[in-house]
Amino acid sequence: MTLSPEAAIAPIVAERVQQLHLARAERHLFLCADQTKPLCCDKQLSLEVWDYLKARIGELGLGTRVLRTKANCLRVCLAGPILVVYPDRVWYHSVTTSVVERILQEHIIGGQVVHEYVLTAPALP
Repeated sequence: MTLSPEAAIAPIVAERVQQLHLARAERHLFLCADQTKPLCCDKQLSLEVWDYLKARIGELGLGTRVLRTKANCLRVCLAGPILVVYPDRVWYHSVTTSVVERILQEHIIGGQVVHEYVLTAPALP
């Protein structure tokens, strides 16, 4: 009996989900970086911010609770790099390494949105 492609890959996918701690993730950060056609900011700046974000998530021990994804483009194409915090629906603009540090410390760890860099966010109660 031959397994279907879905059945054959299911254990591999389950193992990867476990390795990434997806079930424990509380937030997912998306950063526009390494753009094919840089429009919102300098490509090198976006890569510096990306490298800093990756390193700091690890250094702060957030790796099992906070996921990160490098997005080629988040379609704002102005005032970048842009960073989105999901599921909070907070979009930040002009994200530098120092802004990433504030977002991690104040928003991700402290639970307070960094208002001066908010592009858009849901109405707060």
